[in-house]
Parts: sequence; C-alpha cells; structure tokens
Amino acid sequence: MVKTEILSVHVYKYFILLLLVTFILPIVKSKEQLSSRECEDLGFSGLALCSDCHTFAEYVKNQELVSDCLMCCTEDSDDSISKITYSGAILEVCMRKLVFYPEIVGFIEEEKDQFPTFKVQYLFNSPPKLMMLDDEGQHKETIRIDNWKREHMLQYLREKVKPTSAS
Repeated sequence: MVKTEILSVHVYKYFILLLLVTFILPIVKSKEQLSSRECEDLGFSGLALCSDCHTFAEYVKNQELVSDCLMCCTEDSDDSISKITYSGAILEVCMRKLVFYPEIVGFIEEEKDQFPTFKVQYLFNSPPKLMMLDDEGQHKETIRIDNWKREHMLQYLREKVKPTSAS
C-alpha cells in the first residue's frame, strides 16, 4: 500500500511537471513579440487577441503553433483594441481569384463607395486582405478576409476606419 501511495505521488509530480512544461512555459515564452511581417509569414495576420490564442489552444494541440499565435497576439483590453482606428484601408486581392469570393465582389460593387478612404488594389495571386493605413497613409495592419461576409467587412470598416471630416 505504501508503494502504491509513493508511486501515485511520483505520477502526480510528473503530471504537474508535464502541465507546467506544456501550458505555462509557452505562455511565459510568448511575451516575446514578433513583427507584423513575421506574424503574417507564419499565417497570423490582423489583430488577434491573446484570448483567441487560448481558445485556439483548446482545439489545436500543436504547442509550437499556439506559441507562435501568442507571439503575434495583442493583450485583451477593452480600451486598447476597441479604440484603435485607421485613416484608410486598401483591399488587396487577385482579380483572377475574385470569382471564388462572391461576398467580396458584392462588397466592391455595392458597398465600397460608403468609405471614401477605401481603395481596391489588384495584385496577382494575392489572397483577399485588408491593409489598414495610419494618418500618413502607411501600412499598419493586415487582415486576411478570405471567409468574411459582406456584413463583416461593413461592420469592421465602420468600426475601424475614421470617417472623413466634412471640410
């Protein structure tokens, strides 16, 4: 009986160590931040929140992928993310691939004129993405929108692109 208790204590310690290595170390390591370009190269673009990475970790058991997500995310904060706005946006997409994205075509044809600082740029072989611009017209963020519906694009642009002043 004593041997069984000692064995279970060792198993318990091993289990705790395994949890520490699996979940805590990637979070601690994740405090390193990668550049926007490095994150895009890894497939993480846009303003991913760290809570999204934690949700992602529940479904994807690849710790390296979760760690990459955590190095590209932004800490959750009602103040920081919701208040970020941009002066303009560019939709970059391959004209030949547009046939596969009817929601984006519908947005371009019927909705884009609502946003005076929104432009469409056709680039060969580019997946559809929004490039968000700062006050100087410099690229600040890139968001892949492959699976977005027209309503998502409208809502996002209404929330994130500053309205132009009527001067």
